Amino acid sequence: MKQVLVIGANFAGASAALEVKRKLKKAVEVTVIDKQENSLYFPSLIWVPIGRREVSDCLIPRKPMFDKARINFIVDTALSIDPDKQEVVAEKGKYYYDQLVVATGPKLNRDIAPGVREHACYIGSVDGALDTRAKLEEFKKNPGPIVIGATQKASCMGAAYEFLYNVEKWLRQEKIRKQVDLYWITPEPYLGHFGIDGMPLGEWYLKRFNQIFNIKYRTSAAVKEVTKNAVILDTGEIIESRFKMLMVPFTGVDLIINSPKLETPQNYFLDVKPCYQHKKYSNVWGAGLAVDVPPPFEANQVPFGVPKTGYPSDATGKIVAHNVVMALQGKTNFKEKPWGRIPALCVMDAGKKEVILIGTSLFKPRVFAIMIPNVFYDFTKVFLEKYFIWKLRHGYSFLP
Repeated sequence: MKQVLVIGANFAGASAALEVKRKLKKAVEVTVIDKQENSLYFPSLIWVPIGRREVSDCLIPRKPMFDKARINFIVDTALSIDPDKQEVVAEKGKYYYDQLVVATGPKLNRDIAPGVREHACYIGSVDGALDTRAKLEEFKKNPGPIVIGATQKASCMGAAYEFLYNVEKWLRQEKIRKQVDLYWITPEPYLGHFGIDGMPLGEWYLKRFNQIFNIKYRTSAAVKEVTKNAVILDTGEIIESRFKMLMVPFTGVDLIINSPKLETPQNYFLDVKPCYQHKKYSNVWGAGLAVDVPPPFEANQVPFGVPKTGYPSDATGKIVAHNVVMALQGKTNFKEKPWGRIPALCVMDAGKKEVILIGTSLFKPRVFAIMIPNVFYDFTKVFLEKYFIWKLRHGYSFLP
């Protein structure tokens, strides 16, 4: 029986594993390894610091879902890959495969500038979201300037925008907004670039939002240093702050760093073809944030990356599953969908408001693209949260 091994069990990895097993059933044995017992719905972490969600609301147990699908799920940490031996070395032993899917997600570079790790919060992890909540509670006792944004080379600007507007609303709820100068800093050349060269009217909307909410902003901003009481930009500007949240760059995980035969770029993401097959090893595949995606736009004065979270991760998991099935059947007419041609489907929360982004592709040129603000309530954002958690909890990977 053919062995399919998937490393990583969040949306991309889970979708790949479930779809391979669903399509080939007893003809294949699928094993998934991940160091965590639960999946995490990352988009909801923006609400944990302000108390709108608890961490438990964002976690989905993996084992019941995989057991139901007759997929082996093992809690283990993969350490290295030897693609010549078709072997993965992990803390608890070795795993062998006929087809390997790497869906590990990223590693954070919180040392992108001095003081970022020590003095800036980060909301993209469970520990980070809880730490941010605690620091916001302390902040209430002695309000002052706030800096929210992203450092140079970051690629997850969307979550930072969401957190910015949620904090602005939280400050009003706590009746301390008038005591706070709120700053937004971003490496983007203009508001609403998002690492995809913008959407129609996106810059206009965000400028208008910042004007309405009295948010000061700096574009093409690079962080030189973060101190206890300030963020220092490479221009020399010093922005005083008593609370800071900065999204930081992603790099490949230690598993890939420790697997030199995969010949990854300097960022240690997998170098794959448009079908997500490794360029050197035909039975190694990448899905989700583990994949290298070079920016399609001209280099900016301050470097930043492209978004890889959310819908594209789930989409690549399904594409990889389809192509793994084809490979196991001896076929080579793989489905191709370069990252930039995946549809742009995103809902950006704005403090119980939302902005819906829809485009025929993430990157330009696009046949159609639109950005729709909803100032009444974030119905769509909440619906998508409930839908994706329900889908993952039950293993309904075949659904959109």
